[in-house]
Parts: sequence; structure tokens; C-alpha cells
Amino acid sequence: MDAATPTLAAAKGAVRNHSTYVIPGMYDLSVEDTNWVLTSSFIIFTMQTGFGMLESGCVSIKNEVNIMMKNVIDIVLGGFTYWLFGYGMSFGRGPLSNPFIAIGDFLLDPPVGDALMGQIFAAFLFQLSFATTATTIVSGAMAERCNFKAYCLFSFLNTAVYCIPAGWVWGEHGFLNKLGAVDIAGSGPVHLIGGASAFASAAMLGPRLGRYSEGNDPLPLGNPVNACMGLFVLWWGWLAFNSGSTYGVSGAKWQYAARAAVMTMMGSFGGGFISSIYSFWRHGGGMDIMDLINGVLGSLVSITAGCFLYRAWEALVIGAIGSLFCVLAMPLFDRMGVDDPVGASAVHGVCGIWGVIAVGLFADNPIPLDTTNGRSGLFKGGGWYLLGIQTLSALCLVCWGICSTFLLLFVINKIIPIRMDPHEELLGADLTEHRIRHSQIGLSRAISALAPIKVDLKEIAGIQPIGINPGHERSIEQLRAAEDKLQQWQSYLDQVNAPKSNHLKSDAGRDIIFKPRTAGNVFSRRLPARDNFSGGLYRPNNSDLPVIGGPSSKQEKDPNFAWVD
Repeated sequence: MDAATPTLAAAKGAVRNHSTYVIPGMYDLSVEDTNWVLTSSFIIFTMQTGFGMLESGCVSIKNEVNIMMKNVIDIVLGGFTYWLFGYGMSFGRGPLSNPFIAIGDFLLDPPVGDALMGQIFAAFLFQLSFATTATTIVSGAMAERCNFKAYCLFSFLNTAVYCIPAGWVWGEHGFLNKLGAVDIAGSGPVHLIGGASAFASAAMLGPRLGRYSEGNDPLPLGNPVNACMGLFVLWWGWLAFNSGSTYGVSGAKWQYAARAAVMTMMGSFGGGFISSIYSFWRHGGGMDIMDLINGVLGSLVSITAGCFLYRAWEALVIGAIGSLFCVLAMPLFDRMGVDDPVGASAVHGVCGIWGVIAVGLFADNPIPLDTTNGRSGLFKGGGWYLLGIQTLSALCLVCWGICSTFLLLFVINKIIPIRMDPHEELLGADLTEHRIRHSQIGLSRAISALAPIKVDLKEIAGIQPIGINPGHERSIEQLRAAEDKLQQWQSYLDQVNAPKSNHLKSDAGRDIIFKPRTAGNVFSRRLPARDNFSGGLYRPNNSDLPVIGGPSSKQEKDPNFAWVD
């Protein structure tokens, strides 16, 4: 049995090496590994829901649909371009690949006969979930003043901003990978790149109208409950984000997958604890919701790079420090005039830097895995090398994220202005971009304020508020109008039926007696039989006042009366 095992392994390797592709380690997946990677990918995609809920909860009500639409666009356009060229720029195996960028495997579609078809598709889906997450981080920082069409173009092209540095760290061609950089689940390539891009985009767009006119304090949240729900969904997705990055459960991988999950939770405990204490201190015993939410998220970002390389107490410390950095950086960016509505620059940028560097301080050598290439962190007796490489990695990623995003937005701005028109910003992106009118935002007040500027508001003024059936509303208005008419009739009849007399004389000298009908609120007039109407009843239709008098041809033809025999 022992002699047969190497033979089987050799045969397996021979099959792979005769594939159309030159096989990198990322395709070395067993059936169990592929199962784990696919399941993790599915869960990671739910983080889009978490980001959407968190971001929509942080912005004003008139922009909450717009931010959700951006999250959808990130998957649709960002995912499409990742298939077109993004994956190939990160993990392509073509002959032109170099330490800066990979080239090859564009429009990925291995044929049915390829022995590695399943492994390739599993690896692609897993990396795709990371790529869309990196783009979504930026949308929150651009909220409430970014032109939606410009953002669609940005989402389409932003794949390159993420994919090139992802190849530096994770691709076999990447120069940081060759130097020994360690990042298990993406504190650097995903979160730091996303946070640096968020900072650059927020700085380039400028603050929202009136953001700092009354100081630097945070603006009221549009929906705090949605923001909290978004945190829980992200928390759930982060477990798959980190545990799934063991890239399988075969061999010793399953042990480190379990360790990654526990250390992820331990880091969030430390972050939540510190951010709670900070918020109580800062607000005199009160708890600010964004301090807690972003403190927990910052700790999760911090633990991601080395999620299965730490002991429990180290994860607590790393998460606590990351959380503290986050809650201190948020007001600092506001004082710099960088308006980031969701705090993405602090959560993903600042904590991403700390997460990458923390590996160089605390990392264990995860025997028998070669995750760290046999190295340990400075505090584990590994010397300064790993810390130096991690610091270099953080520096390279920050510079790339900021510079590439500035360049990309500069080019897009020449094609489509990236900043919304001020009048559209005042009315809200939901109304101007998506024709969705919220009843809570005071649209009539905004329209009346903008009317003297001669802004064309005819189209948007006629948009019906959401949550209302216009047909039902018109029917209700008609019923109310009819009820008002009946009330007017009752008031009139009460006046004519004075206590002294319940009779009126007709122009022919005959009695006219008014009395209420037994059904409804409609009042009728009964005339004696000797009148020409044969004692008929009449009721008003649309007249405010009844015509009192004898049976004339004019009254019989009057459309304001309905004569009932």
C-alpha cells in the first residue's frame, strides 16, 4: 500500500502536467478541497448584501436605493470585466507574464475535456468573490454625490486596480510573492487596496454639500437598523472569507480552517470591546453606533492577513489595536476634509495597513503548510525579514491604490463628470437617477427652493412616491370628495330644517318636506302626490347647493340632480 501511494501521486501529477494549462499550486485541489472552496465562494458573495445594507443605512434616505444599485453594478460589471481580463491579470500563465502583471487565461473557459476544468472554475469563482468585494468597498466612500453613470464606468474599469496588486501578492509571478509576502485572506490586496481607493475617490469628489458647514460631527444615519444588519451579514461572510482561504480541507488544511474561524471571532471580540470603551468615553456614557460597527469591522480587516497564524490572545490584541486605529482615524479624515460617509478609508485602509504589518510581528510558522515559507514573525523569533517584507507590501499597495484610482477617476471625469449636479444632489440620487421618490424627504420643499433657479423639475415633480398605488389613491380621493359633498348637503339641510318649521313652500304654494333617507348619509326630498313628479325622490350628485322649488323643466334637465321615482 505504501509503495502504491507515490505511484498514484505521480500519475495524478502527470495527468495535470499534461493539461492545456501549466499547473500552478492554486489548482492543486482535491474533491473535498473544491467543495470547500465553492461553498466558501457562495457565502462570500453574501457579503455584497452586508455591504449594501451597511452603506444604505449610513446615507440619507434619498440615496439609499442608489447605493444598493451601485452594489449590484459592482457584481454585474465588475464580475464581467474580471472574467474578461481581471483573472488573467492576476493569475494568467502566459509567456508574457512578468513580476508586475500576469498575462494569459483571459476569457476563462476550459473545455470539457480538460482534466482541471473543475479546479479552474472553483479557483476562478473564489477569486471573483474577492474581486467584487474590493470594488464594493469604494462605493460607500463615493456615496450621495457621485454621478451614477460615471460610477458604472468606474466599476467596469476598477477591476484592474484590484487585480494587478492581487497578482503581486498571490500570483506565482508576483514580485511580492517571490520576496515572501504573506497575506492569507486579503488584508492587503482586498481591503487595503479598497480602502486606499476609497480615500482617493472621496478626496477627489470632495465633500457633500454642506457636510462641514456645522462642524465635523457625523451626519445622522438614514437607517441605523439596516447598518447593524449589514454588520451581522458581513460578520457571517467574513468567516468564509478567512476560513475558505485555507483553500481546502485536505491534509492539515482543515485544522487551520478551524483555527482561522476562531481567530476571526477572537479578533472581532477584541475590536468590539475596545470600540465600545472608546465610544462610552467619547460620548460621556453613550454609545455611538458607527463607532461600534466600524470598530468591529476594522478588527476583522486587521485579522484577515494572518487569520490562522495567531494564538487566541494575539488575535484579541491585533483586533483591539485595529479597532482603535479605525475609530481614531475616522474623525481625523473628517478634519482633513475627506468626506467618507461609511468610514471605508479608516476601516479598510488604515486597518488594512495594520493587518498586513501585524503578520510580520505575530505570525507562527504553520507547519506543515508553507504559507509563510518557513518564516515566523519578529515576536516569534523570526527576525526582521518578514516584518520588512510586510511593510514593503503595505507601502506598495497604498501607493498603487491611491495613484491608480486618482488616474482612473481623472480619465473618467473627462468622459462623464464624476460629481453630481448640485441640484440633483439636493434632490437625491434615488429621484434623479432612478425615478424613486421617497415620501419622507420633503421633495416639495426642495422643489420650491430650486424653482427660482429655473431648474426643469416637471418630470420629477410628477413621480409618484414609493409604497403607494396611484390608482387606489385616486379612488380614495374621489370617495373623500363625495363624502365632503354629502357633508355640505347635510349642513345645508340642517339650516333649512329650522326648529320652527320643517316645511317649505314651493313656488306653487305646496309643501316640500325634507327628511333623511334610512340608508347612508344621502338626504332626499319627498314631494306630495299632487305635484307633477308623483311624489318622487331626488338626491344631489355634484351640486354644492340644492335647487328648491317646484317641478320646472329646467330642474328636470339639470345634471346636478338625480331624480328617483
